[in-house]
Amino acid sequence: MNRENFGSKLGAILAAAGSAVGLGNVWRFPIETGQNGGAAFIIIYIMCIITLGLPIMISEFLIGRYTHSNTAGAYRILSDGSPWKWVGRMGVFTGWFILCYYAVVGGWTMHYTFLSLTNAFAGVPATQFGQIFEDFTANPWIPSLWFILFIGITHFIITRGVQSGIERFSKIMMPTLFIITLLLTFCSLSLPGAADGIEFLLKPDWSKVNSTVVLAAVGQAFYSLSLGMGCLCTYASYFDEKTPLAKTATHVAIIDTFIAVMAGFIIFPSMFNIGMNPNEVGAGAGLAFVSLPNVFQQALSGSPLLAILFSTLFYFLLFVAALTSAMSLHEVATAYITEEFNLSRRKGTLIITGTVLILGLLCSLSFGPLSGIQLFGRNIFSLFDDFSGMVLLPLGGMLISIFAGWRLDRQLYRNEISNGGDLRTPYFKALIFSLRYIAPLAIGLVFLDQQGAFNFLKH
Repeated sequence: MNRENFGSKLGAILAAAGSAVGLGNVWRFPIETGQNGGAAFIIIYIMCIITLGLPIMISEFLIGRYTHSNTAGAYRILSDGSPWKWVGRMGVFTGWFILCYYAVVGGWTMHYTFLSLTNAFAGVPATQFGQIFEDFTANPWIPSLWFILFIGITHFIITRGVQSGIERFSKIMMPTLFIITLLLTFCSLSLPGAADGIEFLLKPDWSKVNSTVVLAAVGQAFYSLSLGMGCLCTYASYFDEKTPLAKTATHVAIIDTFIAVMAGFIIFPSMFNIGMNPNEVGAGAGLAFVSLPNVFQQALSGSPLLAILFSTLFYFLLFVAALTSAMSLHEVATAYITEEFNLSRRKGTLIITGTVLILGLLCSLSFGPLSGIQLFGRNIFSLFDDFSGMVLLPLGGMLISIFAGWRLDRQLYRNEISNGGDLRTPYFKALIFSLRYIAPLAIGLVFLDQQGAFNFLKH
């Protein structure tokens, strides 16, 4: 079967960056930063990116490009029939599994873009935004229809292929994302009280730094770069032989971090403008769909048109970030099923979209008609979210680092990242050391922390 490649280096970078830049950049990183020492957290985060994130990302790029195969096929080729082949299959499952509930949230971003555009938040009391979100998610029809529309858009892009679909739309959506981010940042920084928000974000408070904060930075670095879910490995399988893997990984990390930091410049000045304490606001959907609509309405109450524009652009930003990540998650599973079962892209995409629709609807309805179905005190959506974030992703990342550091032939590794000796690799020994020792240990500690193993240290 003939495989497509990305048509340009820029297209490859933007597609990979789109995979990494997702909802976590906007609704998790800023709050983690603000509550864990500001600039001190950012510094620790960047160190984690360098010592943990980049080595694993480069390894995923290497494995994908060397084999020019889907994630499961790549590990099967390199494992020589050993049980390590299951690492690739787990990556495919993880990507598909995450898409099932991630696309539901993508639908939420579309709904809130529509609400903002139609000025539906005007005059809503601050205490009512939580109820609006609860009523919306509990509705059996509206969230489901937005979810179907979101996954339909994703399906359309993936069906068009690598160059005409993923690359072309990445070249449109990523610049759009950057422009919206800069516009929102400029608008937010012009608000009264913006200086206090900037200080809250960027003033280093080393007194808050402890082992918990360091583990939070490790976890954020790992999840923010879309490691361990097959996306980067799959996209790299479409790289040509001249693509500089380490340089591309660095560009992706820089773009990802830039968007995350800029999200803080958008959110905190707006919060301080209305006197809201960011330490009292949680991350995730509560921040994006409950706190921020109220923030935007109050901060820009003197200019209704500006409030509509700001809010609409923000939720459209969330939508674009969600869509670029959803594309990569869908492609992981699509590449696997089309290549392993020798199906056309159209048939493979249709099968993946169909399965995601079924499980995604269950996740969507778990806030309403199916809310009574619970396991370990969690509804279906939360089970998908927690199992992927607390088990699949850290386990996958750990196995990838061990596989790349201990199983892969070191000469093969050096040859790939140097593009056959054309590029200098003075960082090679440090890279291997990180993959063998630092990354597995760091991810293992994060995994144990998520299971509550270190709760006794937090009291």
